[in-house]
Amino acid sequence: MLALKLLFFISLFIIFYSYVGYGIVIWLLVKIKNAVNGKKDIPVADFHPPVTLIIAAYNEADFIEQKIANSLQLDYPEDQLQLLFITDGSNDATPEIIKQYPRIQLLHSDERRGKVAAMHRAMDFVKTPYVVFSDANTLLNKESITNIVRHYQDPKVGGVAGEKKVIATGEEGAAGAGEGLYWKYESFLKQIDSDFYTVVGAAGELFSVKTALYENPGTTTLLDDFVISLRVCQKGYTVKYAADAFASETPSASIGDEQKRKVRIGAGGFQSMLMLLPLLNFFKYPRLSFQYVSHRVLRWAVCPFLLPVILVLNILLVVYNQGLLYEVVLVLQILFYAAAFGGWVLHKHNIKSKLLYVPYYFLFINICLYLGLVRFIKGRQTVLWEKASRAK
Repeated sequence: MLALKLLFFISLFIIFYSYVGYGIVIWLLVKIKNAVNGKKDIPVADFHPPVTLIIAAYNEADFIEQKIANSLQLDYPEDQLQLLFITDGSNDATPEIIKQYPRIQLLHSDERRGKVAAMHRAMDFVKTPYVVFSDANTLLNKESITNIVRHYQDPKVGGVAGEKKVIATGEEGAAGAGEGLYWKYESFLKQIDSDFYTVVGAAGELFSVKTALYENPGTTTLLDDFVISLRVCQKGYTVKYAADAFASETPSASIGDEQKRKVRIGAGGFQSMLMLLPLLNFFKYPRLSFQYVSHRVLRWAVCPFLLPVILVLNILLVVYNQGLLYEVVLVLQILFYAAAFGGWVLHKHNIKSKLLYVPYYFLFINICLYLGLVRFIKGRQTVLWEKASRAK
């Protein structure tokens, strides 16, 4: 019975630490760091080096003109900003629309090999010291490029991650409410990660690297942004977080569309962990390994499998009458899963309840990780995925 209790409390601690405790620990470490060394301000000097903005677009005819207008309105010296759109595989009007804008360099091939292959092909045309990547279905704030590149005045910075903002449409259900809350918390973690040492993986909606540090992640890589940014860290550089450079997009149109994304991310997460095995070496990368394991590995590869373990152990400990504490925890677990089920039922009936959507979305994310693992093991997740629909 002692072994069951130990396993129960260790599992409970790991889940709490991964989702809540790590944020508290890293926040405290940042406070201590700032108290000892002083808070380091971001350079604000007039710094506008040559930059290339790469946008990979696949069949984005319905949105591409908004993306072009947004790119042309960026507040950055025109002669220092190269706009490069690559539309490989697109068979709609996307390439023809882009051709109408002489300032934009267009790359197009009829062959569709996936986003990462397109991005890597586009890198052969980059002559600037810095490159910024952005998704074709997101809109950037006008100061985003300036706010990203100013971090490069620190020679230790090898990459910069922008913020992803999920725009509330007023019509979103569980997908929108859950995704919005998830990214708010992720943004908080990215900021304190950056303040402590480095961001643990950038999001593809908006991120940047020094061109000289870019490394082809491989054409079969699913989470190219994650792998590219962490390989920059492997080289001894840091990736900083620019909360004032953000990419805005609407949430997934439905929980089904959100599931497509999350399952793909899950499969990509397991693939990435194999590709980035050296980052588990705490002796070589002490701070990076600590952040990587705490923020990513536990959440992707450990916690989803501990959730049912904790429930089963809790039931056994109650059955064997091990004390009031276990009964209370079991009641709390049952209430949590009941709330998640309630969120699912309300979603099915198109009834909004953000309170119940939170446990529902939490459980939904972890189930998607199970499905992602199955896809990864079977090798069924292709880079040629169909993009999820977005809320209007």
